[in-house]
Amino acid sequence: MPISNTSSSKFASKLASILSSLLERTANKNDSTILTKTKHSPFRGENKPSITIRAYLERIIRYTDCSPCCFLVAYIYLDRLALNCPETVINSFSVHRLLITSVMVAAKFMDDLHYSNAYYARVGGIEVSEMNYLELELLFGLQFELNVSPNQFNSYCTMLEAEMCLESVSPISKLQCFSSQEKHEEENGEKPKIQVQTEVKISTC
Repeated sequence: MPISNTSSSKFASKLASILSSLLERTANKNDSTILTKTKHSPFRGENKPSITIRAYLERIIRYTDCSPCCFLVAYIYLDRLALNCPETVINSFSVHRLLITSVMVAAKFMDDLHYSNAYYARVGGIEVSEMNYLELELLFGLQFELNVSPNQFNSYCTMLEAEMCLESVSPISKLQCFSSQEKHEEENGEKPKIQVQTEVKISTC
């Protein structure tokens, strides 16, 4: 089971609530538009996954043990991808793959310790080969521009705080976003072993 404390658990719940709300709003809006633009997107599935965006994000938060800033950086990556690759539209057919891939890339860039692609594939409910492929697609879509400046990070934090006020959720502090969650130290310096108890599959979509 993942190791967590009450503080980080509450913060993760806040983060899942606001980010999933933003992504659901975007996905629902794009679902109502013509979807022909997404037919060549590698992130698009044939059907909508049965798991909700919020439940999927909470699963990622629970099992990957990423620092909080990774999820905000992942959201920034999705905005960049939308600008660079207009054919990759965030909708109910693509949002799950975009989410697991962007979080994985953000964790590799932001955190000293992170899990393997195989682990993320299991958490995300896709095959390892697809996880590897989607990672490359995201990196090329971002033109390998993974750095986020403090000004941009602060700007997105401010946006999230505004959204939280609208949804009556306690605001996230910028300091909390910048600081990493407690890392569980291992003698070999690797991430702790976490058993993924509940299987989820989106690869058949």
